[in-house]
Amino acid sequence: MQYVAAIASVCPMRSDASHKSEIVSQLLLGECGEVLNSKGDFIHIRCLYDGYEGWCAKSQLATIGDVAAFTPTAYIAKRNNSALLNGTNIPVSIASPVFAKAAAGNYTIEFEEGIAITTAPGDEEGNAYIKQLTYQYLNTPYLWGGKSSFGIDCSGFSQQVFKPLGIKLLRDAYQQATQGSTVNTLAEATCGDLAFFDNDEGRITHVGILLDNATIIHSSGYVRIDTIDETGIIHSVTNERTHKLASIKRMTI
Repeated sequence: MQYVAAIASVCPMRSDASHKSEIVSQLLLGECGEVLNSKGDFIHIRCLYDGYEGWCAKSQLATIGDVAAFTPTAYIAKRNNSALLNGTNIPVSIASPVFAKAAAGNYTIEFEEGIAITTAPGDEEGNAYIKQLTYQYLNTPYLWGGKSSFGIDCSGFSQQVFKPLGIKLLRDAYQQATQGSTVNTLAEATCGDLAFFDNDEGRITHVGILLDNATIIHSSGYVRIDTIDETGIIHSVTNERTHKLASIKRMTI
């Protein structure tokens, strides 16, 4: 098997081998994928973190020989941080993996000190972490297929927040809705539970992170905090009902 690592801050994964095709997900700097195929200037990869597949520009990837060297020891926890790519600064997204200096083809990636946090070890600390990190994403613009603090979709947001907690969420909202244990009522929900929302056909189309049983943070237009009741989300600015509540799930390690 051949593996590659992202050497760009954010590497789009597309539905086809073209810059014009839909972005379905992203790799963050230092995230790795298994090579499945290649076509022209693009490589078809499977993300090692969540198994998602897409086409990435060859110019944003480099071949790696030792996947273990890219195993995260921590994750970026704040905006406006940087790493070093061949000794020069490169901006990094929140939730980018942090590891010791590693080689990817003709490139080296290393991280400056003091910009990462270790994985949260327990429920109480985990909840505090969830609030701390989710607030770092506030006002990040919504981007279909995005999972970075430069632009993020709803399921990318939940996936990246839970990543440093050691809880591996799948990529899409409908997939995440199959994980975890069911919370029967909103009154029973606590900080860190995921709320899922469906359309008129009953398909899960949206997910957000509950801060308590009356407040939710989610990416819709931009990452924002809204109120929620048993029916669904109420926009904090317009007072419009925007999403219909379908289920609540609790994720554990």
